[in-house]
Amino acid sequence: MIHFVEEFPGRIINTEEGSFHYFGGTAYLGLQTHPEFQQLFIKNITKYGTNYGASRKSNIRFSIYNEVETYLANLVGSESCVTLSSGYMASQLVSRFFTSEDYTCYHAPLTHASLLQIGQKPFESYKLLQEKFKQNSKDTTPVIFLDAIDFLGNNYPKFSFLTEIDLSNTILVIDDSHGLGVLGEKGEGVYKIASKLNSKELIVCGSLGKGFGVQAGAIFGTKNSIESLINTSFFGGASPASPAAVSTILEAEKTYTSQIKKLIENDEYLSNKLEDSTFFTKVAKHPTYTFFDEKLTKHLLDNNILITSFNYPEENSPLMSRIVVSAYHTKEDLDFLAKVIKLYK
Repeated sequence: MIHFVEEFPGRIINTEEGSFHYFGGTAYLGLQTHPEFQQLFIKNITKYGTNYGASRKSNIRFSIYNEVETYLANLVGSESCVTLSSGYMASQLVSRFFTSEDYTCYHAPLTHASLLQIGQKPFESYKLLQEKFKQNSKDTTPVIFLDAIDFLGNNYPKFSFLTEIDLSNTILVIDDSHGLGVLGEKGEGVYKIASKLNSKELIVCGSLGKGFGVQAGAIFGTKNSIESLINTSFFGGASPASPAAVSTILEAEKTYTSQIKKLIENDEYLSNKLEDSTFFTKVAKHPTYTFFDEKLTKHLLDNNILITSFNYPEENSPLMSRIVVSAYHTKEDLDFLAKVIKLYK
């Protein structure tokens, strides 16, 4: 069922059907409605304007971009970083870069559409990907694309299927949209973990909107790889992220730290409250609980709880439902959710 809203949903979501306790979306740190974070963003809008529509290669350049990219690279653990207007744009830039005849692309199951070009499809199984990978021509460099968080636990945190193949000549591209700003004590995401897989080259890209709460995307990698991506017409012809948005990332470190701590506490609290967790797939410390039981989704809705639920990745795919814990949830919210789940039979 589609629910239309007129304001950003927080702990409570107001729809045409009424008000519900909300455990969905991707506002993991609850920043979008956080008063102090909003005031900081508003302050930066008054300084930088509401939008900046010029190329990053223009003769007039905001220094804030370089400052934020250095900060993010240090946080994530990469040599370099570049920001873009969205996570989709970031992933598309990387994906398009590897479409030449010099590379052979392999997309893991459930890879997000942002990492795909026309005609490309993810493999239906990891076994098939591994088989095709081993047959790769030595004349091309293999590139493996995958999402860090697929919500089924196949990738992060162990990336098991990657440990079973030789990555020494492979470029690894990981979309970490659901990990950046969320995973780790400081929101560093999966870069440091993925670097231990010893691939020839590692590139991590994704959205900064889910974790950091602003409309922007980023790409992380070596200095040479980031420079190569910047020197493309795709990057030069695109407008950048709002300077007000990226500036807020730089100035909101204390708020991020505080909200990440709350998120970790809330996720651990709910995990401990759930007497029967066999209903769900829980991906390590990611604050989401995925399931495919449509009756449970209806049970939650009947008890005034609205969650993320839609057919993924395509309209004819199974209905994937996901309970999402956020930093803005209270212990009372989580108690109520756990009580309603306990009543399900």
